[in-house]
Amino acid sequence: MTAPVLTVRDLRVDFTVDKRTVPVLRGLSYTLEKGRILAVVGESGSGKTVHALSLLRLLPPCADIAGGEIVFNGQDLLSLSPSALRDVRGNKISMIFQDPSSSLNPVLTIGEQLEETLRAHRKISREEARRQAAHLLTSVGIADAEKRLNEYPFQFSGGMCQRVMIAMALALSPDVLIADEPTTALDVTIQAQILGLMKALQQAAGTAVIFITHNLALAAQIADDVLVLYAGLCMEKAPAKELFSRPLHPYTQGLLNSLASLSQTCEELPAIAGNPPVPGENLPGCPFAPRCNKAFDKCRACLPPLFEKNGRQVRCWLEEPK
Repeated sequence: MTAPVLTVRDLRVDFTVDKRTVPVLRGLSYTLEKGRILAVVGESGSGKTVHALSLLRLLPPCADIAGGEIVFNGQDLLSLSPSALRDVRGNKISMIFQDPSSSLNPVLTIGEQLEETLRAHRKISREEARRQAAHLLTSVGIADAEKRLNEYPFQFSGGMCQRVMIAMALALSPDVLIADEPTTALDVTIQAQILGLMKALQQAAGTAVIFITHNLALAAQIADDVLVLYAGLCMEKAPAKELFSRPLHPYTQGLLNSLASLSQTCEELPAIAGNPPVPGENLPGCPFAPRCNKAFDKCRACLPPLFEKNGRQVRCWLEEPK
């Protein structure tokens, strides 16, 4: 097995709200190997985006990394100086944000933004940056690249803007690409095109990808491994094929059961009862216990650890080794 390109150990993130400390990530750990795609899934509010922003220390001022390690190629990112971290961002670890229309500068042309990304980390001329920018647009399926470099974001559709963001994220051939809900607000046809594009580019470059989504159907299409996040905790982690064929945690089972299929009617579609806990809510046991129809007294009293089971991880007392 190759050495992981990224290792997250016991990552804890707190927010300060009205002078009160609210834990949002409560000890997240995983490894990511070169060329693998890890999908991080869960309902809104589970901590997916906070985790992604933590990796590059892009958290808002009210947030604080309370503990843990983020080790990238043997180096702890939490120990880096601001200048050293800037060399990592965009260059070695890139991120595609949720909303491409707000991530692109509306008063700069697409070419200016791509060229700025290239020249910030590479000692190349403007002419060479221009040539590489055109090549990047072509590589993500944008025709007539030389012309489109002179256009502004408002002249691009949502799907085209997302392609530009992918081009920008891959411009410097990063070791790790973080894609945070990259297909949000796109129709299903464009979603499929974006997923296919990301998969093809990832396979060609050997880039490791963290794919963040609340849509398990998308995760099933693209991921090698899946991490299920709930209330800031990993509930289950497994190879994608195993997780989707035989989910172990009741939360994962509930998420998969709630997916619509052509054989179901709206009346038959089950849903997970209740709502996710509010960040900071005092739940001494498993945070999913109030919504779980399999919960018993121990679930409500004690938080289960992550149990190892046949190369998988699951946080559930029902899976405790006998």
